[in-house]
Amino acid sequence: METKKLIPYSVHLREDIYKKLKSAAGERKASSLVRDAITMIIEGDDEFNSGYNKAIKDCISIIRKNQEANLVAVDGDSIAEILVEKISTLAIKPKAKRS
Repeated sequence: METKKLIPYSVHLREDIYKKLKSAAGERKASSLVRDAITMIIEGDDEFNSGYNKAIKDCISIIRKNQEANLVAVDGDSIAEILVEKISTLAIKPKAKRS
C-alpha cells in the first residue's frame, strides 16, 4: 500500500511561470497540481494513463473516507475494502522503459 505521508519539497519558478501556475490552479491548490504533474513525469506514464490512474486513486480515497461504506460489511469485509480491492485492479500498469 502506498504511503499517505507527503514530504515538502521546494521548487523555484520564474515569476511568469508562477503567475501562470496560480492562474491555472484556480480553485484547486497549486501544490496538488504540481504534485500530480511531477508524479506523472517520474512514474513515466503517458498523460491519459496517468490521469486515469489519478482518477482511480481519487475514487479509492473517497471510498476509504466514506463512513457508511466502512460500516457495512459482508463476510467480515467492509464494503469500502471490497470496493477498493476491485477498483484497484483497474489501474493501468506503467509501460517498462526501454534502455
